[in-house]
Amino acid sequence: MKKKSEHKLARFPGLFDGEAMRRARTLREFDEVVTAPLHGFRDTDDYWTRASAKPVLGRIEVPTLLLNARNDPFLPEAALPGHDEVSPSVRLEFPEQGGHASFISGPFPGNLDWLPRRVAAFFQEAMVRNEAGSRTYANGRLADQRAVPR
Repeated sequence: MKKKSEHKLARFPGLFDGEAMRRARTLREFDEVVTAPLHGFRDTDDYWTRASAKPVLGRIEVPTLLLNARNDPFLPEAALPGHDEVSPSVRLEFPEQGGHASFISGPFPGNLDWLPRRVAAFFQEAMVRNEAGSRTYANGRLADQRAVPR
């Protein structure tokens, strides 16, 4: 993120405090100096609060798959929503492995086929439920699936 920010700063001098960005050692520090101000937020807490979808998950009415690896370095497992924070239309799936938004599987260099297959299966399941007249999942929410991508 710092490398990309350096390029942005070279194109747009003064856009943010480059020295403070270079000193940042945590995601919170980086977001305080770069992300929050660039996107109109007061500070990191304002950004993390207002940019989060978590407060509205209980109001979702369409079938939704919330898929996040438990080992995501940007969104720790403790920040993931629980059953009581989402509507019956939301399926929570939190595999143990997957990193940040990639779910690479197999030996090096790996492949990226698990995520597209899972998303396609979710849409297929939603279509079947829709045709059957059901807007929620069998047995409520299907949460805490720990299947590791293969």
